[in-house]
Amino acid sequence: PGARLTKNKRVTNCRLQPDGLCRCEAIGSGVTVDCNTLTSKCLLMKAEVMGSKSGRREKPKDAFEDTDGLYDPECENSGAFKAKQCNGTTCWCVNTAGVRRTDKHDADLKCNQLVRTMWIIIEMKHAERDAPLNAESLKKFFTDTITSRYQLNGRYIASVLYENPYITIDLKQNSSAKSFGDVDIADVAYYFEKDVKGQSIFHNDAGLNVSIDNQPVKLEKTVVYYVDEIAPEFSMKSLTPGLIAVIVVVVIAIVAAIVVLVLTRRRKGKYVKAEVIKFCLWPMFGGVG
Repeated sequence: PGARLTKNKRVTNCRLQPDGLCRCEAIGSGVTVDCNTLTSKCLLMKAEVMGSKSGRREKPKDAFEDTDGLYDPECENSGAFKAKQCNGTTCWCVNTAGVRRTDKHDADLKCNQLVRTMWIIIEMKHAERDAPLNAESLKKFFTDTITSRYQLNGRYIASVLYENPYITIDLKQNSSAKSFGDVDIADVAYYFEKDVKGQSIFHNDAGLNVSIDNQPVKLEKTVVYYVDEIAPEFSMKSLTPGLIAVIVVVVIAIVAAIVVLVLTRRRKGKYVKAEVIKFCLWPMFGGVG
C-alpha cells in the first residue's frame, strides 16, 4: 500500500523503499523494477506470456487471441533481451527490440552480440476524414505525448511526418547517442503500440486518445518497422513469396536497363563500364496484431 507503479501494471509486491523510491517485482521474471520509469520490453513480454498462461492477463472488451510476435523471452537482469532466444530446440537471434533478425535454427545457433535497433519507424493510418489534419498540430501532439507520457528525450524524435491519411514517427537512438538512464526507443515503441490498440500497460488507463486541435482521431492501423545497426541475416527461403516476387521483378528491370544502356552506348561507338551496386532494404515487422 502506498507504492503504486504508474508505468506498468504487470508487476507484484510493490513497496516503498526507505530512500523514498518505489520498487516492484516484474511478473514472470521476479526482476525488481523502478516505479517511475518505463519497464523494459523484454520484461513486459515475459509478464504478458506468464499472465496469459495463468489467466491473470487483463483483456480489453471485444478482445480476441492474437499472439503474433509474442513469445516467452529470455531477459538479462538489466531487463535487456538476451541475443539468443529459443522455443524448445528452435532458436533465433534478436535485436535490442526483441525482434527476430535471423532465420530459425537448432539450439547450436550462435548469436555473438545483441545488435542494437537504432531506428524505429511507427507508421499509422487514420480513418477517413472530411478534411486533413493540421500537420503542425499533429506533430506537436505526438512530440509532446512521446516526451511526457513515455519520458523519451525529444532529441531521439527524428521526425513526425503527416501524409494524409498516414502518420509516420521516426525514433532514432544509436548506441553512442544513448546516455545512461535514457529511456530506450524499443520500450517507447512497445508502450505506444499497446496504447493505440487499447491495451495500455499503464495503470487504470484505457489507452492513448489521439486528439488534434480538439478533434478525436481514430487510428485504423499501426505498423512498426525496425532498422538495426547491423543488417539482419535472413536467407531467401525465409522471405514471403510476395517479397521474393518483388525482388525478382526489380532485378529483371535493372538487368534490362543495363542491357539497353550498353547497346545504346555501343551504337554510339562508345563503351562505358557500368558498375552495379547491390543494395537491400530489410523492413522488419514487430508484433502487430
